[in-house]
Amino acid sequence: MIFRNRRGQALVEYVLIIALVSVVIIALINAFGGYLKDAMTKTNCSLVGKEYVEGAKAGEGQCK
Repeated sequence: MIFRNRRGQALVEYVLIIALVSVVIIALINAFGGYLKDAMTKTNCSLVGKEYVEGAKAGEGQCK
């Protein structure tokens, strides 16, 4: 029997898991990015005392 060092194998597995999680997070941000931007804009409008006006599409809202 040949004994090998398996620390390198575990490191590669962790890197693959991190890469997969990163791809999923990026896909979710791309899918829901406009809604996230609108939520941030609404919060900013309320902080500066302006009124939030919705845009035609998600992510196009503005403070007025």
